[in-house]
Amino acid sequence: MPQIKTVVGRRSFLKSTAMAGGGMMLGFSWLASCQPLSEEEVLAMPDVWFDINSYLKIGDNGVVSILTPNPEFGQNIRTSMPMLIAEELDMDWQKIVVEQAPYHPEKYGFQFTGGSSGIRTRWESLRMVGATARYMLRQAAAQTWGVPLEEVSTDAGTLYHQASGKSAHYGEMASAAADIPVPEEVKLKEISEFKIVGKSHKNVDGKNIVTGKPMFGMDYKEEGMLIAMLEHPPAFGLTLKAVDDSAVRAMPGVVDVVTVRCYPESYEKASFDVNAFPETVAIVGRSTWEVMQAKKKLQVSWEPIVSRTEFVTNFGGVKEAVSIPAGLESTEGHRAAMEALAAKPGKVVRRDGNPEAAFKKAAKVIERTYSAPFLAHNCMEPLNAFAHVSGDKARIAAPIQIPAFVIPALSASLGVPAENISMELTRMGGGFGRKAYAHYVVEAALISQKVDAPVKLIYTREDDMTNGVYRPAYQATYRAALDENNNLIALHIKAGGVPESPLFANRFPAGAIDNYMAEEWKIDSNITIGAFRAPRSNFIAGAEQSFLDELAEEMGKDPIAFRLDLLKRAKENPVGETNEYEADRLIGVLELVRDKSGWGDKKGNRGVSAYFCHQTYAANVLDIRVEDGKPIVEKVYCAIDCGVVVNPDAARNMAEGAVTDGIGNALFGEMPFREGAPVKNNFHNYRMIRMNEAPKDIEVHFVENEVNPTGMGEPPFPPVFGALSNALYQATGKRHYHQPFLGEEQVIG
Repeated sequence: MPQIKTVVGRRSFLKSTAMAGGGMMLGFSWLASCQPLSEEEVLAMPDVWFDINSYLKIGDNGVVSILTPNPEFGQNIRTSMPMLIAEELDMDWQKIVVEQAPYHPEKYGFQFTGGSSGIRTRWESLRMVGATARYMLRQAAAQTWGVPLEEVSTDAGTLYHQASGKSAHYGEMASAAADIPVPEEVKLKEISEFKIVGKSHKNVDGKNIVTGKPMFGMDYKEEGMLIAMLEHPPAFGLTLKAVDDSAVRAMPGVVDVVTVRCYPESYEKASFDVNAFPETVAIVGRSTWEVMQAKKKLQVSWEPIVSRTEFVTNFGGVKEAVSIPAGLESTEGHRAAMEALAAKPGKVVRRDGNPEAAFKKAAKVIERTYSAPFLAHNCMEPLNAFAHVSGDKARIAAPIQIPAFVIPALSASLGVPAENISMELTRMGGGFGRKAYAHYVVEAALISQKVDAPVKLIYTREDDMTNGVYRPAYQATYRAALDENNNLIALHIKAGGVPESPLFANRFPAGAIDNYMAEEWKIDSNITIGAFRAPRSNFIAGAEQSFLDELAEEMGKDPIAFRLDLLKRAKENPVGETNEYEADRLIGVLELVRDKSGWGDKKGNRGVSAYFCHQTYAANVLDIRVEDGKPIVEKVYCAIDCGVVVNPDAARNMAEGAVTDGIGNALFGEMPFREGAPVKNNFHNYRMIRMNEAPKDIEVHFVENEVNPTGMGEPPFPPVFGALSNALYQATGKRHYHQPFLGEEQVIG
């Protein structure tokens, strides 16, 4: 049984307090994980990663209220995180009440939703609070009944002493338990003892969602609240010049028109302070409709930006210079620039063996280039934020993934002390990385400060889609050298993008090939980009897995067998010492998807793909048919190794969503630019997957093991692109190298 300390260093992890009217509140703070972190992991993360906290309340009636600290945007952590506490508490799940914690760094630490890190980083700390509360309740019962602690057992929220026949539900011992000293260490359950974790539990918010209860940022209302909307430049590379608001001010319901500059000139940005258009114009009015009508009458003129360099502190705490060029960029120009850079030597990130010599003596060289366009996030809920700034205090309610990262920007922009900023975390109607960039919260707060009133800022769909932040545009060239016996002797990857590279030089197939080289390049841009579900992996996985399929065909090998051969080499005799993946686990998902899909036995148009990201391994087999030039996805088999699966239903839902999302983006997703302007601005011209185009069936399988949980929201997404590409080839005989796979005609051709 794992034993875990509740006190680390000089800082107490757990504190208990008696509550007025009886009951017990157990709060816990600051630990992201109870496992020691390596030096590299510590350097890669800010100190606040160690500052995680949540608490539970036990009422005198035996009901337990658990506050979940992380923001929720559909991955169901508001169910899964309380399950961890309830498991170690040995509680009846039916008597659990779940509440969303507000933003409060002293109580709850780093409240972050993103990077598929929620359960992974809180796996032991949340279990610890449940185990500690259970220990204190047992100790209270032992003292009350005058029996040894080891004779007191628990089950589903009830304490028992078998020898005397005494029992009590947790609420009866809660007040006494609050006076028990917090133990220095507690034992956690063995995974084999779990009763709640590993079993499917319905979303605790499910009924509220389907019955339309106000939960999302768009639902937020307050007495006297005004509505605000923004007018931003029509193109990247432009900035505000002048405003004529005379016609607008005379319109019904309009309260004010103000200009907003998101960050002060002296403010140094961090990674998630990205803002496409620092200076915008806001119209403030009584109702959404009146503000929308007024926005049509606003007269604004724009002028070109000047090239500049910004210094941005990245996620690891390192300050980097970011070049923002002037000019109005176009997709055609990006393509030409990418082709030019791809033809030149790039920055060598990894070199194993002597790849140059291997290519010189190769009997055959296979070379293929893959590309993908900018993508808009298109969350179902557009950006919005409520703010009420009054004097030196600010109240915020917003759908946001990383509340801690917007506080410095709010404080600097408003001139309000950080400790005077309170924030309610609403449920997000989708995030996918977009709501990690919280400039819209700063904008709402600045508008509120200027009009001296509570304000809700709402982005229209057009505002949301044309304001950034986008998935970057990427390109990658793969080259393989084969000897006279058709054996793979070298592999070369050169990848880049606008304005970042998608390369992961130390992931598979690195470590499986004697002669291997990876190069990268990038193109500066004034188009703002940011995290998009499984950043960088969402492109490079498709390119890599498409190339491996084509290479397997050239070598006369079965696609899965070819990958397994490479992985066997990486397992038994790996090349290099910096390979990020565990070959065994990648082998495991490939073998599982092979067996579950009947690969080799079933005939048809099938594609396979496997990838590792966010510490998780995922593989897909996808079956399609083509009807009237349109691909129809019949079935997708998905195999995942994410360690212990906390809530199987929720995990399957995430996998199914990732598969569908990936197919839609691969077939249709594209945001072109013309003279700096996004060409698409709403769903009439930005094509998304439709319900009748979703896979007819998705079958999800998990590798069973006792590895601590890893990422789940993002890892099933990247492999889909390659599996679909490979299946399309089997169906049509044509390889697809450039996304979206369907052209303007929306047919394969």
